[in-house]
Amino acid sequence: MRESLRTPPALAKDTLRIVPLGGLGDVGRNSTSFELNGQLLMVDCGVLFPSDDHPGVDLILPGLHLLEERFDDIQALVLTHGHEDHIGAVPYLLRRRPDIPVIGSRLTLALVREKLKEHRLRDVHLKVVSEGARIRVGEFDLEFFAVNHSIPDALAIAIRTPAGLVLHTGDFKMDQLPLDNRLTDLRGFARLGEEGVDLFMADSTNAESPGFTTHERDIEPAMERVFSQAKQKLIVACFASHVHRVQQVMDAAVRHGRKVVYIGRSMVRNMTVAQELGYLKVPKNTLIELRQLQDYPDDKVVMISTGSQGEPLSALSRISNHEHPVVQAGPGDVVLLASSLIPGNENSVYRVINGLARNGVTVVHKANALVHVSGHASAGELLYCYNLIKPRNAMPVHGEIRHLIANADLAVKTGVPRKRALVVEDGGVVDLADGKAEVVGRLDCGYIFVDGSTVGEIGDAELSDRKILGADGFISVVVVVNLHSMSLVSGPDIHARGFTEDNSIFDEVKGQVAQAITEAMADGSEDVRSLQQVVRRTVGRWVNNTYRRRPMILPVVVSA
Repeated sequence: MRESLRTPPALAKDTLRIVPLGGLGDVGRNSTSFELNGQLLMVDCGVLFPSDDHPGVDLILPGLHLLEERFDDIQALVLTHGHEDHIGAVPYLLRRRPDIPVIGSRLTLALVREKLKEHRLRDVHLKVVSEGARIRVGEFDLEFFAVNHSIPDALAIAIRTPAGLVLHTGDFKMDQLPLDNRLTDLRGFARLGEEGVDLFMADSTNAESPGFTTHERDIEPAMERVFSQAKQKLIVACFASHVHRVQQVMDAAVRHGRKVVYIGRSMVRNMTVAQELGYLKVPKNTLIELRQLQDYPDDKVVMISTGSQGEPLSALSRISNHEHPVVQAGPGDVVLLASSLIPGNENSVYRVINGLARNGVTVVHKANALVHVSGHASAGELLYCYNLIKPRNAMPVHGEIRHLIANADLAVKTGVPRKRALVVEDGGVVDLADGKAEVVGRLDCGYIFVDGSTVGEIGDAELSDRKILGADGFISVVVVVNLHSMSLVSGPDIHARGFTEDNSIFDEVKGQVAQAITEAMADGSEDVRSLQQVVRRTVGRWVNNTYRRRPMILPVVVSA
């Protein structure tokens, strides 16, 4: 039977069940289901971007398959902030049920609205809330708190239920000098602590990092040096939703007499939304369009680009490969990577850095200059929150397993009992009742791959085939036989792609294939499928013995 949220043990009345559908074990596809008395509340619905282990995959969704037969029970989807790893899968959820109310801050929902337009989902229910708001959604009493992050308008959520009070931080840090002067609401957190927090679900991404996360303002001296020293093209790559970083680049551009141009569709879309809503201040006559780039000298423009994570189709990747239709970068030009490395993206990012360096570009990045600070709370900030809130139970969220364990260890150090500091990965089932949280089961919360317009049709077998094709190529073998006379009519014709460009190397194995087929028919093989297996084994053995490689072998046996 396919697993769903109905699979675990029956849920007692007024017991809160929490099931992470993504984000616990990976840095991405954040989504959590809360169930109470037959009703579901979803918090976040993001995507994970594929790594080199996912060839041909565009996006990875949270475990939405666990919601089968439960979509009608969803009371609302609440979004903590507007990053792709928290909102990117919203269209895929709303495809299943378009009338699910979506609740979030003003900027978050504006970004969601643009995303839904791209998916042609227009008749949706978006409800804007701000910090301080308290609303009722079915069985759930929700209160929202301002938190500081690397995107404006981020929110933490308190969920009051008969089973207890849950505080979910979303992604947050405690920058005391935020660029937008919007501080994490520690006073509100303290008030919740006085009320009694039964389960604290805190961001784990930087739990291994000691101390406090560096202020956003601290990168400005390094950025200023880059602007001062750049004498030709200057390209700054960052997340397409990092409004604060774009504002810093915008302000530096004005100081140095440079125009600003966005490169990348998502950058144009997000910054347009941020400017229209007043979150991004763009000085008059600063912003130009890409088509105007040729009207200005290289030293009078700064380009703000997507591609800080090495995404293959992003603007920066195309620039590094000389594939961008407008922008070229070479000796004397400077690229500033104003972002951190998301785990799993290291190879892709360094591939872009190496490509740019090979072209003579100077690349400034986090490893050689203070040009980025994290948007997540470090261990010192988490300890502060645990001591402030004094939760009865802790369930770290958002991070790889090492981050979750480190966060749980911090909780224990501040007095949370070890058995109440729950390290749970995607699919874990946690029940909260009478002030106690415990793991009661586990569901299969595997990846859902998006490949073009298809969702969920790609599995591990297909990915394995793609890896083989990418690494060792394939060999096709075509043979025509007469099954009546048990004779070889023509072939074998052997061709390869990605394995070799010289098909003449197969001349020595053609005789082996012909002999193997003739002997198989003589021994009684009377169907095409068994003969295809003979071809595959014969060619595969020869390739492995001769070249120590394992390409995909595609045998085609035709009965004449």
